[in-house]
Amino acid sequence: MGSLCREVVTLQLGHYSNFVGTHWWNLQDASLTYDPDAPPGELQNDVLFREGQTFGGHITYTPRLIAMDLKGSLQTLRQEGSLYETGKDPTAITWKGNVMVHKESLPTKNSFLLDLDKLDKGEILAEVDFDPTPVPHCSVGALAMETVNSRLERAQKGYRLEGSVRVWSDFLRIHLHPRTISVIHEYNHDGEAHRLETFGQGEALLQGSVLEDLEDRLHFFIEECDYLQGFQVLCDLADGFSGLGSKVTEMLQDSYGGRGILTWGLAPVSHPDTTPMKELYHLLNYSLGMVHMANNSSFFCPLTLKGGLGRRPAQPPSFPHLNYDPSLWYHSSSVLALALDSLTVPYRLRHNSTPMWEFADALAVSGRKVVAAYGALPFPMTQGSSLPDALGDCADVLPWKPLSACPELGDGHCFGQSVTLKGLEGQSLVSQLRPGMQPPTQLHSLDCGEEVLASYINAHYPATPFSVQLVSSPSRLTPPFPQIFSQSLGPQGFLQSQAPPPNKRSCVVSSVPVLTSLQSSPALGPWLSELHRGVSTLDPRRIAPSFLSQGPELTDFQESLEQLRLLARCYRNDSGGVMRSSSEEDDDD
Repeated sequence: MGSLCREVVTLQLGHYSNFVGTHWWNLQDASLTYDPDAPPGELQNDVLFREGQTFGGHITYTPRLIAMDLKGSLQTLRQEGSLYETGKDPTAITWKGNVMVHKESLPTKNSFLLDLDKLDKGEILAEVDFDPTPVPHCSVGALAMETVNSRLERAQKGYRLEGSVRVWSDFLRIHLHPRTISVIHEYNHDGEAHRLETFGQGEALLQGSVLEDLEDRLHFFIEECDYLQGFQVLCDLADGFSGLGSKVTEMLQDSYGGRGILTWGLAPVSHPDTTPMKELYHLLNYSLGMVHMANNSSFFCPLTLKGGLGRRPAQPPSFPHLNYDPSLWYHSSSVLALALDSLTVPYRLRHNSTPMWEFADALAVSGRKVVAAYGALPFPMTQGSSLPDALGDCADVLPWKPLSACPELGDGHCFGQSVTLKGLEGQSLVSQLRPGMQPPTQLHSLDCGEEVLASYINAHYPATPFSVQLVSSPSRLTPPFPQIFSQSLGPQGFLQSQAPPPNKRSCVVSSVPVLTSLQSSPALGPWLSELHRGVSTLDPRRIAPSFLSQGPELTDFQESLEQLRLLARCYRNDSGGVMRSSSEEDDDD
């Protein structure tokens, strides 16, 4: 297949989805090459980005994105952005009478946003703004002037935003199109009053002015596409955006049938100012949103670092080479964005890409619309070693951790999966054996990286249909991606053969190799059944009457629970490979 560009429109619905989306777009921006003479990369950026022109004739390159959030969620970011300013003085007035001006104090900007403002104005950051330690980074081309990317890379160590990030715009590094941000004024982001907390509230939103505004934005981005392949939807699961996302995906399915709709349901590990009642609301929203969005999408994948979506979740996954704070949205969203950067590779490739609908059809078969994600972040490989060595070091344990709160069963059964490895190329993909040397394992005898990875996956999941994608370019990390990596990693994200001295400052990790897997697995059966049982024990009329006050009706709620139970049954392994508990058997009665 050639390099035909099949465009994708992205929708981000909710505050945590915009956290993940901001890191995601920062990662995409970091991988852009600005040198027109540079060879084209393996990923086709035009799939996600659109080219435009400002009123002054300057070329822009902005995401094909619609981001929805609540009133008060933008802080220092203007809804219309700054790319298309007309240059008029906003203080100019023609009234000749007395004028009284009231000014509201603007939110303060953190050090990263202040430096962005300087660079946007053409200022050169003072040397005191930079860390004196040189940071290795890949050149983005022989430009006469330093780009924003390269300037910020030099300042990488100067940003420690953990204490200053309040909203997602606090670490947004790219310009957005004026039609990107849609603010829902009916509900507040902060405070106790007018909160978007329930599924029914979100469902009721998609009508009137909100619906008209969304349709107008969709038409703008879609009408300029030549070969629209579909939509990737990032949607909050815990609050009322769960209901809004259900209606949005239903609208997309009705209006753009045949296009791919890949929905990623986002849930943070914890919420600020939560209460037991709000936690019950979260559980109800999880269940209803998952059922409805799965029905309306090509596939639905929950993405969360929670240990589970039930009332008593396990501990968040521990990644061997990450030192992240799961409760900090700025951290957890960066981990999920790093995984999403790899999970979405198949339909973003420049050559031999898999269109969204084919990608989804290979996984969501026989009604199994829910899939689970797993990731090795970063992929554990020692500097100078090979892929066969790294996979051999994993022994009998797969290197990835659950990213959907759904642990693997470990029995070798899977209905289908897509595996992507980013960041390895050339000789690192195969073993470099001296002539006459006996290969220590079968993996060391294979001739290409695809065969090595496929053989490894096949050994753990025999007789399972799967696909593998290898991309040589790693995930590039530029400010303000948090430095959450252990000191065992070098600048390119590989394990160092020798640990650094205790008194030496840790190096900045500017890129990482990433391995991810997207699975339609029997493990989702008991996981969905557990969620169904947890919700079925609740009577919202008694414990949360306000949840049903704005919808859904009780009969619709009960019907959704029945759909969740039937969805869990789709993941039965009739070959007998999965043991089913007595409670699961009771669900079938």
